Amino acid sequence: MNVETINYDGKTFRTIKNTKNGEVTQETIFHYKQEGNRVLAEYAGGGILVGHLIALVDEDGNLDMRYQHINDKNELMTGICKSRPEKQEDGRLRMHEEWEWTCKEHSKGWSIIEEIQDRD
Repeated sequence: MNVETINYDGKTFRTIKNTKNGEVTQETIFHYKQEGNRVLAEYAGGGILVGHLIALVDEDGNLDMRYQHINDKNELMTGICKSRPEKQEDGRLRMHEEWEWTCKEHSKGWSIIEEIQDRD
């Protein structure tokens, strides 16, 4: 998949799967913006009060990101994530993510987020 075929700007995503040590849920909504090879996103919902991520897009459309959020326990959480895009038959993106906390226990996990379109 070529980066030219993927533009994350204006896309909205929702978590569909996450490992138990993750904090995002199906109620967590991500709003992406892209400028050049830089991606920014804000996210909130479920147990996340406010969150932000920054990422760089490689030539295959993969994201190398850093994230931070405040959860509903009023804890500041930080981590790193590698996210690989998969185009669905209907044109929406599904992102396969491998992440690691850079705080607390430094555990690793995986998640899948999927693009939401107006009809969702």
